[in-house]
Amino acid sequence: MSKRDDFEDVSHDAVLLQRVVNGDIEALEQLFTHYRQRVYGFAVNITRDTQTAEEVLQDVFYRLWSNASRIDTALPLLPWLYRVTSNAAYNRVRRQSFWTVPFHAIAEYMRMPLRRSPEYVAEQHELQIIVRETLDVLSPTHRSVLSLYYLQDYSIAEIATILEQPEGTVKSRLHYARKLLKEQIVQRYGTIGMLLDQL
Repeated sequence: MSKRDDFEDVSHDAVLLQRVVNGDIEALEQLFTHYRQRVYGFAVNITRDTQTAEEVLQDVFYRLWSNASRIDTALPLLPWLYRVTSNAAYNRVRRQSFWTVPFHAIAEYMRMPLRRSPEYVAEQHELQIIVRETLDVLSPTHRSVLSLYYLQDYSIAEIATILEQPEGTVKSRLHYARKLLKEQIVQRYGTIGMLLDQL
């Protein structure tokens, strides 16, 4: 099932949510199995720590279990999950005095283009390494917008829905995050030609 299917398939999730409201653990497990990777990946992108992301994942599905009756089943579940994930992750990040784990865990979520020239693939790989190394200068808020936009391919409108923010705010944060990221890349690595143009 594609991301678009998840975003638009309300009826299946609504049935499972109703079962969760009735105390059906198996329905919760089905939702967990279906959405686990997306929630976990998004949490890793914000917290930059796999252990903290696991805790956020548990928090999110605990909240789903305890608040299932208050979730609007007429709307897609995925934006609700991302919103709860971002809030839980921000809360955990705020409690930490500093981050001790590098941002390497998102590597599995960074997609490499298929059937490209070896030069292009090498350039993309270099860009991914540089981006991962420089993302630590961004706030969790800006990192989450970049993650949703670039790593998970959501549109500005979808991100606005997920984060419950106006589209203008999302555009502004995306613009600011790109600008900061480019400045950091130039500062750390100098001009890197075409790689920089891809941001």
